[in-house]
Amino acid sequence: MTDETILANAQIILAEEVITGSLKMQGGTITDIAQGAQVPNGAIDCDGDFISPGMIELHTDNLERHISPRPKVDWPHRAAIVAHDRELAGCGITTVFDAIRVGSIVSGNGKRYGKYARQMADEILQMRDLGALKISHHIHLRAEVCSETLVDELAEFGEADRIGIVSLMDHTPGQRQFSDIQKYEDYVCGKHGMDRAEFPAYVEFLTTLQARLGADHEEAAVAAAQRYGATLASHDDTTAVQVATSHAHGITLAEFPTTVEAANACYDAGIATIMGAPNLVRGGSHSGNVAAHELARLDRLDILSSDYVPAALLLGAVQVAQIWDDWARGIATVTSSPAQKVHLEDRGVLAIGKRADVMRFAVVNDLPLVQSVWAAGRSVA
Repeated sequence: MTDETILANAQIILAEEVITGSLKMQGGTITDIAQGAQVPNGAIDCDGDFISPGMIELHTDNLERHISPRPKVDWPHRAAIVAHDRELAGCGITTVFDAIRVGSIVSGNGKRYGKYARQMADEILQMRDLGALKISHHIHLRAEVCSETLVDELAEFGEADRIGIVSLMDHTPGQRQFSDIQKYEDYVCGKHGMDRAEFPAYVEFLTTLQARLGADHEEAAVAAAQRYGATLASHDDTTAVQVATSHAHGITLAEFPTTVEAANACYDAGIATIMGAPNLVRGGSHSGNVAAHELARLDRLDILSSDYVPAALLLGAVQVAQIWDDWARGIATVTSSPAQKVHLEDRGVLAIGKRADVMRFAVVNDLPLVQSVWAAGRSVA
């Protein structure tokens, strides 16, 4: 008996080119890559399908969707984690940084956010340690600056938790993602059922809260990321001034910049830009911000995130590959580029000695179809 798997007669997407060839996996690593369309005995004939690295997801709200599938519904967390894990595996994602909010709002008359981060992280790590998860899970703490409890919640985590990413979030109305107050009102009242008559008071509450605690919270989140040894990210940068602040903090990832101005400033500062694959697939931002395809054409898009639709990640990578007319570069936005930015040196490329996180997919009428997925050489989808 052997754990050897050979994928043959495939279009293999390497770091800088696509070749027709075969790939061998054994013992959880890639042990050989060869050119040629021949199919050795015992190999899987891929019939010309693409073979790429498994995808790496740095920012996804998908776990929260499984935990709360309907307003005011709290689904059993371990079951939600497993469902989330299986969904990502089926989409070709083999490494995920599960985004968990830290910083809650526990007072006021508007929309409240309860504390849950420490418990959620413990449950993910426990399920991982039990071997119940098919893919590689890491923790991404979304530090909400406009909150009441951020400092206390950050203190509950430490270096032993191996936090991969800390992102600075500021959802104060009237700036960044919600520069358009009307769109924010539609979002809060539509998604969360707030009475529109209560909305002005809620905006005033948040604005006052951010003015009182925002600077201290931002400083605490930056310090926490340094303490954890985590990659630091910004969120929804809109202006060059905001990007300059991010750069001064040591931020190396910019999640979803909302304007060309911010994306250009990130490029000049050497900060990698992450854009949402749903934005790319839909042809624009649901919040009215800059379109991902515009940044791709301006050479200001480095990494894609599935954000709130896991299946969008591969579809977005294929679309950006078509925009650039470069399959290797397009697939890199969901493989090697995110791996490099979070210092995962063992994955993200198909090369001998690398972790055997591998995806096989076909493309039919520009739609990618995931055929098979392996994580550390083990079939997971």
